[in-house]
Amino acid sequence: MQLYLPQRNRTFGSADAIGVIGLFGLLVARFVPVARLVPFWGCTFRRVTGIPCPGCGLTRVADRFAHFNVLGALEANPLGTVAAAFFAVMVVLTVLHLTFKLPIPEVLLDEREWKAVRYFAVGLFFLNYGWVVYAHTQLHFH
Repeated sequence: MQLYLPQRNRTFGSADAIGVIGLFGLLVARFVPVARLVPFWGCTFRRVTGIPCPGCGLTRVADRFAHFNVLGALEANPLGTVAAAFFAVMVVLTVLHLTFKLPIPEVLLDEREWKAVRYFAVGLFFLNYGWVVYAHTQLHFH
């Protein structure tokens, strides 16, 4: 693994795009009650099968995280909460980068390291999905 620190700049890059997307998403989650406004909102898979899909709880995560209810977000979908926190960090980094020319470090991985990251991500996905199913069936989150 190599860490690359570019020169100070205000060049809009992919990290900044993630920050802008995160800002938009968190603002919508904070100020727009999407689940109440859109009549067909909800998990069709869960409605049909009674089993939550891997993404069940992500709307609750966004809403709860945007309202600073991190524990509630973790209960709804732990991996979704990690993603929301990542987006929040990227918002802060984007503001610092574009305002003060703070360089955003880049992590460079070789093929073996990328393979390990992929296996780790798949493992996290299945652990998280296990929690979502457990939470839905045992704790009755809706």
